[in-house]
Parts: sequence; structure tokens; C-alpha cells
Amino acid sequence: MITPKKMKFYALRNIGEIQQLDKLTQEQRFEIEVVAHVLPFRVNNYVVDELIDWDNIPDDPIFQLTFMQRGMLNEDQFSRMAYVLNDGFGQDLIKQTADEIRLELNPHPAGQMTLNIPSFNDESVPGVQHKYRETVLVFPSSGQTCHSYCTFCFRWAQFVGMNDLKFATEESARFQKYLESQKDVTDVLFTGGDPMIMSAKNLAAYIKPLLEPEFDHIQNIRIGTKSVAYWPYKYITDKDSEDIIRLFEKVVNAGKHLAIMAHYNHWKELSTDAAVEAINRIRNTGAEIRTQSPLVKHVNDDSEVWAKLWKEQVRLGCIPYYFFVERNTGAEEYFSIPLFRAYEIYRDALKQVSGLNRTVRGPSMSALPGKVVIEGISEVKGEKVFVLTMLQGRNPEWVKKPFFAKYNEKAKWLTDLKPAFGHDKFFYQDELTQVLRTSNGQMFFDVEGGDNMLVDEFIDADD
Repeated sequence: MITPKKMKFYALRNIGEIQQLDKLTQEQRFEIEVVAHVLPFRVNNYVVDELIDWDNIPDDPIFQLTFMQRGMLNEDQFSRMAYVLNDGFGQDLIKQTADEIRLELNPHPAGQMTLNIPSFNDESVPGVQHKYRETVLVFPSSGQTCHSYCTFCFRWAQFVGMNDLKFATEESARFQKYLESQKDVTDVLFTGGDPMIMSAKNLAAYIKPLLEPEFDHIQNIRIGTKSVAYWPYKYITDKDSEDIIRLFEKVVNAGKHLAIMAHYNHWKELSTDAAVEAINRIRNTGAEIRTQSPLVKHVNDDSEVWAKLWKEQVRLGCIPYYFFVERNTGAEEYFSIPLFRAYEIYRDALKQVSGLNRTVRGPSMSALPGKVVIEGISEVKGEKVFVLTMLQGRNPEWVKKPFFAKYNEKAKWLTDLKPAFGHDKFFYQDELTQVLRTSNGQMFFDVEGGDNMLVDEFIDADD
């Protein structure tokens, strides 16, 4: 029997109420405060009380996952923020400094704000991304927060109070009309933020219409969520937990496949009775739980951690799904790991598990052209290379077509790689140029990791 727990959030304004922080030095607490003025900070009492080992600070992985560390900003950025806080400047200058630093951190990588936005009746569809033919992402307006924020989150820009960086649906059925018109779409992924922060009533308002006959082409409904790790009581003892369970059952009974895309970054998130009970209750509805996580330095950069995580997930009936490369945004310098090392950790973890655990795909980069996966490191014609394919592509014809990049021990992202064998560009790049021009409707767009530039200049830079 799981004892109900009342949720309490801690943000920057009330961080002093976390008694466990008394174990930290004054300097450590100030460093948390400095970084938390730039990147979003929020944690709840379940994470604080049940997941973090406060005798292992700062090395505890869940502490690293939820509490800010100095290295998440570079020295210049940290010094600028610390200066305005230490010298008692007003809130206007503090916010201005924070916003300036945020814009230096590539807040929306892979063209999210410009290249993936569909249109319907010659108008853009707010809060919807349609990058791949079969799958549409929907960002519910009331789901644009989380039970706790992950320090590595690639959607951190949603939570920092800069309205031009937010991405959410308007309060209308416009996204539904768009989905009704897109008969090639089979999958709808509700994401955020975290859709499971919403009440059962609000979540149902988004999902139930998709059970009607006009949406028969929608076969799979996915919900991307960290709630199973950060607040499992959502499915057990919260006041609307029974309504959530009944909603899941309704989706399954309507003949749809319901997939909970659960974000687990470390096996410790599966270690409580509440975490296990939440999984059991979700699976008993007929929904499936698929698990995913990026490889994150200081949190899970160890093959044994991944092997234990996958084994425990399979034991509980979950399906390991994605092993991501940390995206090039936010505190990437603190968290990112070279691609060759990501591949080594992934392969070493696979060697420790049975075939049932090997459903996980990776290491995968959600980059501008698509989901690019490192299939291996090899030597071809005397040249050491990364062997790459795409699991998804802006053009479906690119999927699973092998291509090769020069081996580079410093590379951390696709844009760090250069084609092998003397080629001057990857096979997809000429077509990508045309896709970007067509998608954007103009010559300028937001380039991941850089300023606005011409499409042709981007392609040259990407070489």
C-alpha cells in the first residue's frame, strides 16, 4: 500500500526551505543560485526526499540531474551573472543579463522554432511540430511545465519566462483540424514540458477527440513524460489518479495504441515502491511504456549504469527505446560527451544484457536532417570512420542509408563531423538545402548552434 504524498515544489524563490541544502557550503549554495537565475530550476519533495542521496553531494546523479552546478555556465557567463547578483543591481538588470546569457545557449536547436512548424489554410499551426511524415508533436498549452526540471533539458527555453522562446498550442481545436487533414500521420506525440502535469480533465480534452472516426488514421497516441520518475503518485494516489487510469483504458479500448514515452535517466528513479507501482498501474490499462534518455555526463556516463537501468526496466515490463546524444543546447558543455565515447558506452552496456534489452536504439542525435544514429566505428579503405544512418529523416528516403564521417575524437554532434573518403558533403545535404528553403519560405532561418545565415552558408558550415 503506497502512502499518499502531498506535492511541494521548490523553486529559486523558496529554495531555502530545502533543509537538506544545509549540508552544502555557502559557496555551493550561491553557485546554485547564480546558475538558477539563467537556467530553469524546479524540484519537488519526492525527488528531494526519496531519490537524492544527500551523503553523496555533489556526485549523486539525481542531485546533478535537478540542482544547478557552476559548470553549467562558462566562466564568463557565470561571472556576469554573479556580478549583478553580488552588487545588488535591480531586477531589471538581473533579468536583462540572464536573457542575454540564455540567447547564447542555443535555446531552440535543430530549427525547432522555424523549420518544423506546419501550416493549415495558409496559417501556421501554433504548438505543433511536424518534422517527420508519420509523426506530429503537440505541445499542450497547459502542459508547459514539469514536476521537476532536468538540468540538461533541451527544452529549457520553455520555462525561463521569455515569451518569444515558448512553444505551445493556442486554446482552440486548430491542431485537431490540421491532424484531420493529414492522412499520412499515424502517430501523435503529446509533449512539453510534460503533458502529465495536466489534470485528467485537461489531458482528456486533447486526447478524446482523437478517438473519433475522423481520426481513424491516427493509430498511435504517445505521451512524453518524466512524471513516472519524478512524481509516480500521479498514477497512484493523486486526486485524479483514477481518472488518469480510466482515460488510458479508454484510449486502449478505442483500438488505439497508447505509448507512455517515459524519461528515465538513472536506475535510481526505479528504486522506490511508488515508482514500481506507477508502472504496474499504467501497464494494467493496456498502455505500453517505452523508455528513453540522453547520455549525460555526471549522471549516467557509465555502461554499468545503463545496463542496470535497462535490465530493471525490462524486469518491470518496460521497453528500452532510445539512447540519445545530449543536444547542443543549454549546459551542453557540462553534460556532453564525445561521440566516440557515447558509442563505446552504448556498446559496452549492450554487451552486458540479453536480447530483450537490446530494443534500445542509439546513440541517436536529433539533428537538423533527422535522427542520426552511430552504427559503429570502423576502418574502410585505410580510413577510420564513423558509420552513420538515419532512423528518421526529413525525407523518408534517407532512412537507414549508410553514410560515413571522418573519425574525430573531439566531435560531440553531427555538425562537428566531416564526410569521409574525400567527399565534400554528406549525401543528403543538397536536398536538405532545398527542403530548408521550401520549409522556411525565405532564405534566412535559425541555424542550430549559430546566428541567422543564408541556407547556402549553413550548408557550407555543416560540411
